[in-house]
Amino acid sequence: MNKNMLEKLKNELLLENNLELDIEKIIEQVQIFEKGIAYLKLARPCVIGDGIKVILGIEENEYLNHFKSALDEGRIIKFVPASGAASRMFKNLLSVSMKNKHTNIKTLKEKASRGDDESAAVVEFYENLPRFAFYEDIKNAVIKSGSRLEDLITEGIISDIINYVTNEKGLNYSNLPKGSIPFHLYPDGARTAFEEHLVEAMNYSAGKDKTIRAHFTISPEHELIIEMLFQSLYEKYKKEGWKFEVGFSFQSPSTKTVSVNSDNSLFRDEKGNITFRPGGHGALLKNLEELKADLILIKNIDNISPDHLKSETYKYKMILGGYLISLQKKIFSFLEKCTEEKSNENFIEEIIEFIKKEIGYQLTPEFNSMNVTEKKKYLFNFLNRPIRICGMVKKEKHPGGGPFWVEDKDSKISKQVVETSQVDLSEKGQKEILESATHFSPVDFICGVKDYKGKNFSLQDYSNPDTGLITTKSKDGKELKALELPGLWNGGMYYWLTVFVEVPRATFNPVKEVNDLLKPEHQPLK
Repeated sequence: MNKNMLEKLKNELLLENNLELDIEKIIEQVQIFEKGIAYLKLARPCVIGDGIKVILGIEENEYLNHFKSALDEGRIIKFVPASGAASRMFKNLLSVSMKNKHTNIKTLKEKASRGDDESAAVVEFYENLPRFAFYEDIKNAVIKSGSRLEDLITEGIISDIINYVTNEKGLNYSNLPKGSIPFHLYPDGARTAFEEHLVEAMNYSAGKDKTIRAHFTISPEHELIIEMLFQSLYEKYKKEGWKFEVGFSFQSPSTKTVSVNSDNSLFRDEKGNITFRPGGHGALLKNLEELKADLILIKNIDNISPDHLKSETYKYKMILGGYLISLQKKIFSFLEKCTEEKSNENFIEEIIEFIKKEIGYQLTPEFNSMNVTEKKKYLFNFLNRPIRICGMVKKEKHPGGGPFWVEDKDSKISKQVVETSQVDLSEKGQKEILESATHFSPVDFICGVKDYKGKNFSLQDYSNPDTGLITTKSKDGKELKALELPGLWNGGMYYWLTVFVEVPRATFNPVKEVNDLLKPEHQPLK
């Protein structure tokens, strides 16, 4: 941005009242739009033996014991990013309903037979209605309006059924938080995703005192609904002796980002106001830091299993946590000794071997030319960072991030979780590396956020601001460019110590769209 454009933008902002961000911050963001965000450069995929560790059976008990001790000491908290509305979960239903308010199921079946995926998804939903955990809720919503669901099904007017599920006429699911949608059915009733996460927390973030420690990030517009839901859950589980240290937070207004037009001028809505948007899940790094926690277990709101599949999840969550604690103890011991004068070459070799074996890094050739004092300083800075253990499952067709060795602009190589949108797919070599990945990130993280002196790290210091995303959105029928901050588990944790560990596929059961609830892993045992 040249000097004249910069001055013009500053003058434009000075005329505004009630800006949602500081002028300097807005200018900084507009300059990012001008400059663009560079793609990451993939060096190679992380694979077993080169970036991904497999935990052996003989190691499991040791790690489980480490985790259980930390649990009883109250060091563990579960963190669930749950800010999203459920609208995307019902996008196929909403799209079909908007196109034709009187769509007949027969018409949709004809379209589906011709390869229309959207129609096929709605037909699948219609034909399996009784298998959803919220089926009885739909029936009750229809009864309240003076009709019967059975009659609507017989008539085959699918748009009426969709309306009872998605809008205020009935259950209003498309406007509710995803966590409040009933996912699974049990003999005593249905459980929402929020309740399932609370049940999980009973098993790996509550110690002997039966205090559940968990934190959910939510949207302000959903606060009252979520508060009422959790009050009912507390009453339900208090009878079984459970206590609750469950917190909620919103994305900070300071993490919003400005929107621009295609020419990078400020985008204004129909009322002429500058448009600001949430900064993506990377903005939640601030929420994570403000927990002032010790060991944080991160899992997405829509990745949850019914009870009969939870045992594998519990086991591996605790194994990953115990492994982190084991690494942390060794790292803290090394850091303590690094501050002592008597450290020698043998001690330095011990640290190098640990980094190579457990963290999976080869130190740069420049390291060998350093003297003992310089090596100690280098190793201290290398180890004195937040640490994350990331579960990785064998690759399937799920969209999302994967584990890669990434080369930065200084030719340094590091392990990162990389999204497809961060890779230049027009470059053949990069596309081939992306497609050769063997594993996928289900967002199953254990994070150690205290240093060796017991003080919380300033997590923002370990983020890479150059790894955000510029995306295309629309508002008021007009296209705009939006800026997303570095993703929470991508650029937000770019400079953390990172260890990838293979976990079983059974630990990953996401619900991205409503028909995922029809998969066997989300259905009751027969």
